Amino acid sequence: MIQPQTYLNVADNSGARKLMCIRVLKASNCQYAHIGDVIIAIIKEAVPNMPLKESEIIRAVVVRTCKELERDNGMIIRSDDNAAVVIDQEGNPRGTRVFGSVARELRQLNFAKIVSLAPEVL
Repeated sequence: MIQPQTYLNVADNSGARKLMCIRVLKASNCQYAHIGDVIIAIIKEAVPNMPLKESEIIRAVVVRTCKELERDNGMIIRSDDNAAVVIDQEGNPRGTRVFGSVARELRQLNFAKIVSLAPEVL
């Protein structure tokens, strides 16, 4: 469960390292984001000499959460960290590589490009 003021790791090579969620883009009064939800975040830590700079406002999609995700068949997926992938307005990733595992539910939410870049799909 990601809510405003939550820090997330960045799971791609776009140049950002840490993000802080400032808004969840769902229903008007929705407080929490789960795997596959788009958030608006601010970059808190970035790699020098990259296109993304600190204090820049970007969109990201949540790919891993510490809060468990239960599937219809009873399988529970839980991660060690909260992580997101930086995306553009069309939903394509800004980086060229994705690090770590991502959930299979992203494919049904039209983030197939992120799933294809990931080394492991859970």
